Order: sequence, then structure tokens, then C-alpha cells
Amino acid sequence: MDARVCRLYGQNDIRIETAEVAEPGPGEVLLALAAGGICGSDLHYYQDGGFGPIRVREPIILGHEASGTVVAAGVGVTGVAEGDRVAINPSRPCGTCSFCQQDLPIHCLSMRFNGSAMRMPHEQGLFRDRMVVDAAQCVKVADGVSLAAAACAEPLAVCLHARNQAGDLAGKRVLVTGAGPIGALCAAAAAEAGAAEVVVTDLQDFTLGVAAKMGATRTINVATDAEALEPYAENKGSFDVAFECSAAAPAIKTAITCLRPRGRLVQVGVSGDVPIPLNMLVGKEIAYHGTQRFAGEFAEAVALIGSGRIDVAPIITGTFPLEQAVEAFNTAGDRSGAVKVQLSFAGD
Repeated sequence: MDARVCRLYGQNDIRIETAEVAEPGPGEVLLALAAGGICGSDLHYYQDGGFGPIRVREPIILGHEASGTVVAAGVGVTGVAEGDRVAINPSRPCGTCSFCQQDLPIHCLSMRFNGSAMRMPHEQGLFRDRMVVDAAQCVKVADGVSLAAAACAEPLAVCLHARNQAGDLAGKRVLVTGAGPIGALCAAAAAEAGAAEVVVTDLQDFTLGVAAKMGATRTINVATDAEALEPYAENKGSFDVAFECSAAAPAIKTAITCLRPRGRLVQVGVSGDVPIPLNMLVGKEIAYHGTQRFAGEFAEAVALIGSGRIDVAPIITGTFPLEQAVEAFNTAGDRSGAVKVQLSFAGD
């Protein structure tokens, strides 16, 4: 059996090709994929051929946010069965290294992550209409939840892990800088946790409009209305927690400026080296906490989507068939009119 795949050969070079699909082995399942979300890292691979020191050195099937339906199960599979609709966890820690043994699978020394060019050979991704995965990667989706929504479990899991670094948010004042998919989902996660106020900033009115549907109590376009943030900086700042989702130096400075003394800044966005106002960070005793990927939060994300406690539908701003992958990637790269763009594999 052959599958259609979305394979990247290098910068701006995406090709829709076919690849052979094997039968599922022990502990594996064959999936008919339904939806796959284009992530910022996918965009970097497409637009720039990589990001930072991570470069595309061989053809790679992109994608790590996806959902599908179990078509067949191999020997010994439990927990999922033929016909089940599932979200796919792209993270596969080894389970035996020193960090896995310390219950820190995110920092696995031999991590395999679908659609990543970090290792050589690259870890092939999820943008294809049929594929075999470990059954352990599959989390069943509740009845009535679309597989498009289920494909948002991966980015939501990232935000839930970030939320876990922030402490109890009930009744807290929260700032989110950056209103892309992760910023919008961080706003939703903060609102779901009972935050009293969730202010989201960005440079685009379109993305801020989506954030307003995801739980933001106020949105501020810092390109056109930066002075609206000034009251939040008075008297040494007013926010208890900030989720920095842009990795832009001005946004990091804004977050530190607007946090109250001993507030917590959770750095979600990634970039290269950026300047940080250390004097203010130290003087206000700000706790600066990094966050990366997720572990148990993936199943939690599927459950929150399934229960309706977090509605991810507003972030899905475009859906394209696999054959239009180039158009999908170009649309996803235009932040003035897109948040989360998905590929459809017609498996729903």
C-alpha cells in the first residue's frame, strides 16, 4: 500500500509524493490520517530550510500535530482498536536514559519526535494520509469531537506544560505576549485555570481577534496602541504571571516591565540570543522560567478538548487538502490573516 506524503527537500521545496506503507507490527497501528496542523517549526523548515543550528539535511516529511482513525492494529495492541479516532503524540522518549529514569522524559537524551530535523537521519513526520505509529502514541478522542480539533492537542499540550510552570493561576492577572497559535492557546489555558484577567498583546489585529475568542479579557495591538500597556507598568507592575510567546526582545522587556515584583515570566517562544533587561529582572526579583514541549499534558489536552472546557475551533483559520500544501504553508506564513492552518487528509 502507498501513501501520499508532504515531503520537504529544502527551502521552499515541498513535494507531494508517494511512499510505501508497511503493515503494522507488534504494538503498532495503521492510521488513516485526517488533519495536520502547520506549526512554526514546520514554517521555519519550509521558509528557511531550518531554524538556528537545526537544518534540513535530507528530505523530510513534515508535521507533528495530527489526528486520524485506526485502520488496523498489530499483535499485542491494547488501549486502541480498529475504528478508534485518535490524536497522535509525536513525542517518543527512550524510557531508559538518565533523564527518563528521573521522570524527565522531555529531556530524553535519545528523544524521537515526529517531523524533526534535529537528528540524523531525520525523524519523519505526520503529514501523510496513511502511516504506521506505535499504539502508545495514540490517545482516543471523545465522540463528537472533530479530528481537526483533535489535531490541536499537541500545541495545547505545549501550553498546558507552560501553565504548569506558572503555578496556580486562579484569580491571577496574566499577560500573554504574542497571539499566534501558542499565545491564543496559552490565553485559553489561563482562562480555563481561573485567571481573573488575561491580557494578550500582538502586532496584528487579526490574531488578537482570535485571542479574544480564546479567553483574552483584553487585547492590545502594541504596534498601534502601545501606550495602552503603560498603566500595567505603574507602581512596579501589576501582572502576576506572563507567558512570553513571541521570543521578541521588545515583548520580553514589556513582560518584565509589566510584571509585579516576584512575578513569574514563563518563556514559551524560542529564538536565538536576545537582549534581556537584567537590571529590572533582578531588581524586581522576577522568576524567569523556561518551558519546552510536554509529557503527561498531551493526554490532558485531548481530555480538555473532548470535554469542551477548551474550545480550539477559533484558532483553526484555514484548511487545505494535501495537494495544496504549498498554498497552505504560504497562507500559514501570513500572520495578518492566519493563526492555525491545517492540512486535510480526508480521513475524518
